[in-house]
Amino acid sequence: MIGSIHRHRRIRGTALALVLGIGLALACPSAARAQQICAADLNANGDAADEGEQASCLATTSGAWLCPIQQVDCVADAAGQYSCPIGPQYACMVKSEGGPPACSPNQCADLSSNPIVEEPPMDDAGTPSDGGIDADGNCLGQIEIFSGRGVRCRPAGLSTTFANCCKDKGKIVKDGMGSSISSIGTKIAVAKGVFTGMKAAYTAFKAGATASQAASAGANALIVGIDPTSIAVSLAINFMMEFLFAGCDQQDMETAMLRSSGMCHEIGSYCTSSFLGVCLQKARGHCCFNTKLGRIIQEQGRPQLKAFNGNLWGTAKKPMCRGFTPEEFQALDFSKIDLSEYYADIEARAQSDIQIDMGERVNAYLKAVNP
Repeated sequence: MIGSIHRHRRIRGTALALVLGIGLALACPSAARAQQICAADLNANGDAADEGEQASCLATTSGAWLCPIQQVDCVADAAGQYSCPIGPQYACMVKSEGGPPACSPNQCADLSSNPIVEEPPMDDAGTPSDGGIDADGNCLGQIEIFSGRGVRCRPAGLSTTFANCCKDKGKIVKDGMGSSISSIGTKIAVAKGVFTGMKAAYTAFKAGATASQAASAGANALIVGIDPTSIAVSLAINFMMEFLFAGCDQQDMETAMLRSSGMCHEIGSYCTSSFLGVCLQKARGHCCFNTKLGRIIQEQGRPQLKAFNGNLWGTAKKPMCRGFTPEEFQALDFSKIDLSEYYADIEARAQSDIQIDMGERVNAYLKAVNP
């Protein structure tokens, strides 16, 4: 895969196949060429995660490797001896593919002895249901109010084939549309349903379907087992097709959907892919909650509580997304919490939208009791 870094934009469909586990082989120029890469921080932002900052190295007639990043042609003197214009410490090399001798300030390295280090997606299932209920219906386990889950999405970079997997595509997952989606776990299940739809769309596309037919196949897979009141289906289908040829994984998509629906608090960025200590791919860590209201109260309530002082959200790589204990929730001063964002969201809904939602609820109920 590394051997075709410079061709990523043309192989997004294949990259997606790898992400989905479909098992298509990525066409690389040669095994040897694929082992040599280089990276450089061209914009001086502390990493080499941006497009154009990683490349496959070029073979030379001497058997050494030339990094194409910032390469320049060497200059010949009167005696026909070549020198590197950016410094005598850089060797002039003749590329196997031809052309004048060239040099580069960036060094190549062998992937077989210096593999790329990849961080897996976050593994945070959220607060577990860890207690039973007594005869009076009281919870016997630990109670958390507005608890969330740590997740990440990756902006454009090497591992995502330079697609922005955090892209905002509109409010896809609906907020507070009934008890069936009252938990962050179920919200994540809705997001996973879109990923399932995308896999179905890709399978159809690979089999020769048109984009429209692939979208239809994805939509059919998407709606199976999902409460229609919990998701904006048309937006979800657009989102699915947008991400179809991107190198985004399941957690990227889950986070992007919940984030664009206003349910996530972004904590910061961290490196998920590095080579010789140089970052090649970043990720944005989030705490995602079951509703936009939960996110707002968490953001404004945590600073009020001593338990969160000095560590409001954990770190980008290890978010702290726990809910409030009953005692903490009772201690919140709601007169200091600005809910205007939530109220504006409610007021912005037209009467026709409310009627559509009510119709969807009725239809969903009728289908449940009389399938």
